[in-house]
Amino acid sequence: MQNSTAQTTEHAAAAEESTMSRHAQVVIIGSGFSGIGLGYSLKKERFEDFVILERSADVGGVWNLNTYPGCTCDVPSHLYSFSFAPNPEWSSTYSPQAEIRDYLHTCLERFGLRPHLRTGVDVTGAAWNEADQLWEIETSDGRWTANVLVSAVGPLTEPKLPDVPGIGRFRGKVMHSARWDNDYDLAGKRVASIGTGASAIQYVPRIVDRVGELFVFQRTAPWIMPHDKRPITDAERARFRRYPAAQKRERDKVYLSKEALLLGFAKQPKLMKLVEGLARKHRESQVADPALRAALTPDYLVGCKRIVPSNEWYPALQKPNVTLVPKALREVRENSVVDADGVEREVDAIIFATGFHVADIPFADRVRGRSGELLQDHWEGSPRAYLGASVPGFPNFFMFLGPNTGLGHSSMVYMIEAQVAHITHAIRALDTTGATAIEVEQSVHDEYNRRIDAKLATTVWELGGCTSFYRDVNGRNASIYPDWTFRFRRDNVKWRTDAYHLTTGPASVTEGVTPAVAAASAIAR
Repeated sequence: MQNSTAQTTEHAAAAEESTMSRHAQVVIIGSGFSGIGLGYSLKKERFEDFVILERSADVGGVWNLNTYPGCTCDVPSHLYSFSFAPNPEWSSTYSPQAEIRDYLHTCLERFGLRPHLRTGVDVTGAAWNEADQLWEIETSDGRWTANVLVSAVGPLTEPKLPDVPGIGRFRGKVMHSARWDNDYDLAGKRVASIGTGASAIQYVPRIVDRVGELFVFQRTAPWIMPHDKRPITDAERARFRRYPAAQKRERDKVYLSKEALLLGFAKQPKLMKLVEGLARKHRESQVADPALRAALTPDYLVGCKRIVPSNEWYPALQKPNVTLVPKALREVRENSVVDADGVEREVDAIIFATGFHVADIPFADRVRGRSGELLQDHWEGSPRAYLGASVPGFPNFFMFLGPNTGLGHSSMVYMIEAQVAHITHAIRALDTTGATAIEVEQSVHDEYNRRIDAKLATTVWELGGCTSFYRDVNGRNASIYPDWTFRFRRDNVKWRTDAYHLTTGPASVTEGVTPAVAAASAIAR
């Protein structure tokens, strides 16, 4: 009887907690590289009043959710990791998914972030309360309030399915590459793989010898480069452990080699013809059949869409049980798929490798600013932000990897580290000045985005002759950062005294403004 009473009391306490509003100065949504990186920075500043809310059961973001066969980062390991937390134990020059997930686990423990983490908590909505100068956050585990709300929800988060009829009535197995069902046995199955982006190019070679028949639907041929991936030797790992500076030199070399590619991407697109020549030789050396080679030849300038490295893609497509369908998917029926020409093929399973909601920024449909307007409605289909992080009308709200922070040539972790510095500056400005709200100046925001658009106009992403997931519904490239990444880092690390205004109390009733100069002085101290 006593045990039953204790359980009842415990359940009642848990229920009461879920209905109460809990508070943290900073609420971070997401526990991938961005959330962990900001947590590290705040701890380094001796700032402890923050929480990381993660909707999944584990940390890692995209590297926790993507478990498809062959899932590997296509940025070299030494660069795709925190500069302040080098990992001398990488097994390969390009890290597999499980190693990156484990690396993030290690960082979480090493940085002392476990007490700040809440897993299994889905944020369903957030609204700025102007009167109280707080964010009110609704979650699957009750309500939170926060002085500062940070979206660390990455762009490769929400899987995207093609807009074709019949998907819901298919009787077989349907899955997206980003939500792979590892319990489903593909052995002997007839499988339709839809899409030929980075994910498909990695998993198709891994499943081709297990399935009975594989139909690869290719709407647009991708540019494939030869892959220089290789195992990292025991001797190299021992050297990195003993001499961390040696690994830093490797990281710097990789960074410079990747950054040099921007000359072709953004400065002189004609230089991409040199890259195109390498890709053409790679295709010609691996594909003997002229008809198949023609079907696999892109009709746009290399770099306009994401370039993918692979030594296995072309050989996989030439297996006897594989059929390349160089057409878009038109319809799904109960037991079959139909291509754009009306050809029907019976299949047991459909795997969609059709990417993510990238240009339509994740979480924008859940956050409401001062006016009560949703962020996605505020943008009207074309996301824009200052340094990809802040938007006028949304005080005390910051994003990681927001509009125009994506790259076609280098590491997103580098961009994340830059934004970590910027967002930490902003949080520190609030904490040290006594202000209750910090908000980007409209003029600064607008001028920044005018410069982004001007730089984009002469890049391969605009002149390359393709339609890509980089573009939003209005046709604007809302994804790519079109300049040197070291310039992005410089702009984030250096706090501009004129970029933000700080206020004390609701904007409607107070005229007191804490000068940004005071915030800068406090930051300098």
